[in-house]
Amino acid sequence: MARTTSIRVETPPSEPGGMSQVAAREVSKVLLYASPWAIGLLLLGLGAAFHFTLRSDDPQVVAWTTAGITLCALVLTWLTWHQSHARSTTGRAHTTLTTALAGMWVCAATISGPLSTATGRAYVIGGVTLALSFNIRTVIRVKQVDVPAIANDPLTALFGTAAAKAGMPAIEARTTARTEHKIEADIQLEAGKQVADDFQRRAPYIESGMGLPPGSVTTSIDPDDASKAKAVFSDPRVMKRPLPWPGPSLPGGSIADALRIGLWQDLDDVLYVIVGHHLQLMGMSGAGKSIGGCWNILGDAITRVDVAVFAADVTKGRQTLGPLEESLHRFEDTTAGARAMLRDLQAEVKNRTNQLSARGLTKWRQGCGLTYWIIWLEECPDILDALTDSEMEQFLSLVKALRSAGGTVVLSLQRSDYTQMPTIARGQLGNMCFGVANSGDASFGLSEAMEEAGARPELWENGQPGMAYLGAPTIPRDRIAMPLRTFAWGMVGEEFDDEVATAAMREHAALFPAAAKQVDEGTARLAKLVQSPASAQATATAVVDQPPIDRELLVQAAELVVTTQFGSPQMLQRKLRVPWEQARELVAALQDAGVLGPARENAAPKVLRGADELDEVLDDLRGHEDDDQEEDGVDDDEDVVGEYLPPGDDPDPDVQAGMDDEIPDIDEGEPPWTFDRGESMTPEARHAALITLLQDWWDGGRRDFQTGDLSPLWSSTDMTRQWAQGRLRKLRGDEVLGYDEDAQRHLMLTRPE
Repeated sequence: MARTTSIRVETPPSEPGGMSQVAAREVSKVLLYASPWAIGLLLLGLGAAFHFTLRSDDPQVVAWTTAGITLCALVLTWLTWHQSHARSTTGRAHTTLTTALAGMWVCAATISGPLSTATGRAYVIGGVTLALSFNIRTVIRVKQVDVPAIANDPLTALFGTAAAKAGMPAIEARTTARTEHKIEADIQLEAGKQVADDFQRRAPYIESGMGLPPGSVTTSIDPDDASKAKAVFSDPRVMKRPLPWPGPSLPGGSIADALRIGLWQDLDDVLYVIVGHHLQLMGMSGAGKSIGGCWNILGDAITRVDVAVFAADVTKGRQTLGPLEESLHRFEDTTAGARAMLRDLQAEVKNRTNQLSARGLTKWRQGCGLTYWIIWLEECPDILDALTDSEMEQFLSLVKALRSAGGTVVLSLQRSDYTQMPTIARGQLGNMCFGVANSGDASFGLSEAMEEAGARPELWENGQPGMAYLGAPTIPRDRIAMPLRTFAWGMVGEEFDDEVATAAMREHAALFPAAAKQVDEGTARLAKLVQSPASAQATATAVVDQPPIDRELLVQAAELVVTTQFGSPQMLQRKLRVPWEQARELVAALQDAGVLGPARENAAPKVLRGADELDEVLDDLRGHEDDDQEEDGVDDDEDVVGEYLPPGDDPDPDVQAGMDDEIPDIDEGEPPWTFDRGESMTPEARHAALITLLQDWWDGGRRDFQTGDLSPLWSSTDMTRQWAQGRLRKLRGDEVLGYDEDAQRHLMLTRPE
């Protein structure tokens, strides 16, 4: 039997001009305009029904009936007013008044009849007027020129239609605040069927229905009512151009006060309090993470009086942080330096928490006496990868403890996945996310709350440098999904110039040098300050104007330095119990006296005088108290040579020589020269001497050294370099010391005991 195949042919839909659609449209219009008149006829029948069914001569029956009708009319009037809150004031008043008048007429018609003289005329005149007024409003609404509604609340006229197109026809918007650049609104959801998350997911479709640019609607939950949400309507196009940096927001203030780092999309200032939490900065290359995030946060932070910035960048060196260097208390651009800085900071945390506890505090607060720390690690994966397992544990301990100890760790990187960022560290961080390549990358830079609220940094990529989202404990929740733009340094007209930006940042940092800040003792020990020539000259001028250094204190300092063969200001500050600035002045004076050499990077000045020269050094300092009063330094009548000759006649007048005479060789028969290797020591004594020197270095703030730095030991005792190297290897095995192969330096991990 042959198979037959049926082909279904569908008739194409009628053209828009077809008679059927024209008829349907006209019928729809008739029904729309006839509704008020039909309701009027219904009221006439209702009044007649009440009047003719009542027919009672009992006054109590009439009274109770009319009272019930009046009560129903009042309830309907209140319900109309309450349910029409999303309408314009005119529309709300119109519908409510119509309900009230209709209820009053039904009550009157029940008593006197619907067609009596008074009620009949009221019905004809009032009913026709009300029906026509509703017809007029319908015509205006169809023509989309509901001017009163738009003038009173633009969202009321526009939002409802767009929400219906987006699949949420029951929600309504009511404006709560309005400025030149934004509209804030409360969104009433369908109670029991919708929550704020539903509105957040449909927000892009509502933008489409309203004809707005993507990103115009920023949503958040209403903390007081689960059936409501909050929304901010703004124009994202105002953020497309760079925003010139307006200058510091509060120079001379506290770091506990908010930093101004940019503008939100509604053009309000981004006021960010960095205290009390850690922060992650993430964004693809070229998205403005360094110049926008780093320069704006630190550019405002360095103007505050109670903060010290410790920074490291081993990837780009001084490219990002170099212009800020003068305002930083410590900046490391080598792997060894960054590791040493993190170890030093972690070792100081417990001391800070103990100081806070002694003051009765459980966390840092303004005026507590400790300087707040900002630890900025630019391109942090390269720093974290260089840490050993024990150093990583110390770093994670630093992250967990520093928040209450008075510090913020900022980790800046391009992609915060598990290969680049320890999971336990990421859980401690706030989020600032710049443009990223895709939504997958965005998930690493945003918190879950920011993602659910609709943050989409992948829309920018690196096409709008400086655009970002910011979510942190000090940022209002309704802002975490609102885009912001950081300020641009170095604007020339409307264009960004990199060279001008770098020069502007250097000039700004020079106005707020780290050396000019008063910091606590622990911060001072860890600081490694850099001064520009202008700042150094200003410091030198200030020193000239200061009172002269106490001579006896200088002698004590010299004795410490020559004895220990270590001359850092931290050691002098601790041993002599003097202020930090005075310790630095003592070091400078010892340098002028030839006891210490010039300052060295990452190390204390070299001691130029040996321990066997101590008496000579002290006599030198005590004997030159009045040297600065001599204009020429030497009296014309003074016999300088005779000062060094022994008293009396020449003991060996046969020996005569001039300074240009040749020095003869020693005769073969004379014994060779011999040198004293110093006192003989037991192995225990040698070990004790080594440990004592290492302890003094540790207490003075030193955390690394070379084997050659131990030369004072084998030059004054019978200790050999080979013996010292063997002991150092044993200390490394005991994890007291570490070793940096790149820098070839021993690292002091703990205080030797």
